Amino acid sequence: MKPRLHPVMLAGTGSDVGKSVLAAALCRIFRQDGYLPAPFKAQNMALNSYATPDGLEIGRAQAVQAEAAGIPCHTDMNPLLLKPQSDHTSQVVLHGRPIGNKDAYDYWRRGTGDIDYRAEVCAAFDRLSTRYNPIVMEGAGSISEINLRRTDLVNLPMARHADARVILVGDIDRGGVFASVYGSILLQTPADRQLISGIIINKFRGDLRLFDEGRQMLEDLCGVPVLGVVPYFTDIHIEEEDSVALAQKSMQAERGKVNIAVVMLRHLSNYTDFDALERDPRVHLFYTNNTDDLSKADIIILPGSKSTLSDLYELRRNGCAQAIVRAHRRGATVLGICGGYQMLGIEVLDPEHVEGDIERLPGLGLLPTTTTMSGTKQTRQVRCQYGTGYEIHQGETHPLGDAKPHPLLHLTDGRDDGYIIDRKCMGTYVHGILDNASFVDMLLEPHAAKLSQSGETFDYAAFKEQQYDLLAEHVRRHVDIERIYQILSHD
Repeated sequence: MKPRLHPVMLAGTGSDVGKSVLAAALCRIFRQDGYLPAPFKAQNMALNSYATPDGLEIGRAQAVQAEAAGIPCHTDMNPLLLKPQSDHTSQVVLHGRPIGNKDAYDYWRRGTGDIDYRAEVCAAFDRLSTRYNPIVMEGAGSISEINLRRTDLVNLPMARHADARVILVGDIDRGGVFASVYGSILLQTPADRQLISGIIINKFRGDLRLFDEGRQMLEDLCGVPVLGVVPYFTDIHIEEEDSVALAQKSMQAERGKVNIAVVMLRHLSNYTDFDALERDPRVHLFYTNNTDDLSKADIIILPGSKSTLSDLYELRRNGCAQAIVRAHRRGATVLGICGGYQMLGIEVLDPEHVEGDIERLPGLGLLPTTTTMSGTKQTRQVRCQYGTGYEIHQGETHPLGDAKPHPLLHLTDGRDDGYIIDRKCMGTYVHGILDNASFVDMLLEPHAAKLSQSGETFDYAAFKEQQYDLLAEHVRRHVDIERIYQILSHD
């Protein structure tokens, strides 16, 4: 039996400072050292979600961290998930189930409804902490948003409940790291300041020796030890929570590879569906909503969407819908996943206004199907002839009129999924299907002649395990893990 450790919280000076990836690193390190760690984030805001083994929904970042820890993911790891639907509203998912949409102002006022969110997330943490040791907690955004202190569920108030030791993460790559670290600590209440046990400077570029003086200055200024300075890396690949960088990926077609375009939707969700393809050496994958770029692709993928009708309307308005149809006629493969599968049909109906005011839109007409939106969300992990995946969707899709069913996937629970015209036109509700090597081989096979050499099947599961180990090695090299153990061992 390993000794009981205090939970550790990775809090941030801002968003996108690397908290999620560092949390995954600690999960893998604790596992390697014989502990049984688990991740926890009280409240997450993301469109990138995942289905747990019992068919419930959590943020993808906590699913990745659980994978790094070598354990199944569970809703107690992310009890509250907010999925933005517009600039002002989000779907609220509590313990893996949607409980309705909330206006941002009403949600943060905490004046609506009978649910005590704080009690719910604290109870989830308490359950998790009885099963795992230590808990690796992740904060959200910046800990210095003092205007939200009263309603904060995820940062220092959660650390107080958990009796956690807080490590503040600052991003030196964006500049202003001294001000952001010092200011974040200074803006805490005296009691919360005592919870901050260490600082990690993340995303350092250049010679680490150049920051030796800065490290000492930070310690003197803040009265908190700097536990590590982690160099920026580009050669370790961990699934990201945010999709900010998708549009910056190369959009130039490459010779000797199968060029795959993922259509860049405004409400694109579950973009980690494509991480395996990004790492596959046979493939050049890019994200675009430019009609000329789409015309250069061998395979076009319409991804999942949090707002299918709104994104379908925009595709028809900006010409991408027509460009996809033209590309298919010229020989390109078209694959739709979840909301993208719905868009490939003859029509999408929303008579109950589940998504908004649009009641009907014509689809791209590449599949003889019709989709009707419903208020019931389907969330489950699945297994099919190609491997595993998961469903997270609202709406039911069926053949239209006299069209006969031609399912793409046969699920082991007896259901069929999706629709396939031929090897160059198909759709499915199953996220994660592209993580399965046999499905990717089937998708690439019609374009095999384009490959400069015969490529080997890519084992994405083994690749991910290797990346978690590389990440752990990188963090061990640059962070004082023994000091962290000491901090977590003492009251």
